[in-house]
Amino acid sequence: MYKKYYGMTRNPFELTPDPYFFFPTPRHSEALATLAHGILNRKGFVVVTGEVGTGKTLLVRCLLDTLSQNRVTFAFIYNPLLSVRDFLAQVLHDFGLTDTQGSKSDLLIRLNNFVLVRSWRDATTALIIDEAQLLSWELLEEIRLLTNLETTQHKLLQIVLVGQPELDDKLDSQELRQLKQRISMRCRLDPLAIDELRGYIDRRLQLAGAHSSSTHLFPEETIVAIHAVSRGIPRLVNTLCDNALMTGYGQQLRQIPPEIVYEVATDMRLGVKARFPQRDSDEKRRRHKVVKVLSTMMDELGESSPTRRFDPGQE
Repeated sequence: MYKKYYGMTRNPFELTPDPYFFFPTPRHSEALATLAHGILNRKGFVVVTGEVGTGKTLLVRCLLDTLSQNRVTFAFIYNPLLSVRDFLAQVLHDFGLTDTQGSKSDLLIRLNNFVLVRSWRDATTALIIDEAQLLSWELLEEIRLLTNLETTQHKLLQIVLVGQPELDDKLDSQELRQLKQRISMRCRLDPLAIDELRGYIDRRLQLAGAHSSSTHLFPEETIVAIHAVSRGIPRLVNTLCDNALMTGYGQQLRQIPPEIVYEVATDMRLGVKARFPQRDSDEKRRRHKVVKVLSTMMDELGESSPTRRFDPGQE
């Protein structure tokens, strides 16, 4: 709704993991390079961890694009809450094998034959698992056994685990010490520093076609507020910026003040209190904001009634 008002061609702060908006911080670039290197050079087993919302799934999407460009056949498991047999069946299905019936042993034989044939053709095969912190202990042990698929030169199946810090805790456990010893490369995603946050917002606005620079839309004091509330987590940054632009559009503002960021944080229950004088109650303030946004929308669409218009002052 605010795109036209702020001169954009698309929404810059969608929550979906779109590789088009990938922002290459040093840590994110290092993680992507580590993943690509580990798979393309057949290192066997790579692990990436990071807090919720730090961009792990977006990183995986960028990796999948890289693998497709290099003609790597991959299976992508985004929901690992599966039994061992269902997990193997899903992997075979992603590899393009239609026969996923039979026992666990049958599926393992088909998987072994598939990766072996591809190895003979000097082709790379990869298995990428997102949300890997949800893997059961039984399934993690099965993945350890899959790392045994190898020739004397290299691993037949390249495995990537991507998950939250809880995955590190599992891999550090005594029960999984054999799996941990098979990890060839490992990296971690961190939240954005404040200078990275400025670059992150600026890049997204540019890619969205915004006429105004980030300095104009989000002045320095607003960037400080966004970083304080989001703690540098990209997903929260997107939520704050998207809602702040919506509020700014409703109030017909060309620049987003920090008060709006704190207001959005309060409305979204992000654990902070609004840091500005409240002349009205929170409920009245929210209704006032909604009415202004609706009024602006209807004016732009030419659908507002000639006899009655929204008037926030009539509450």
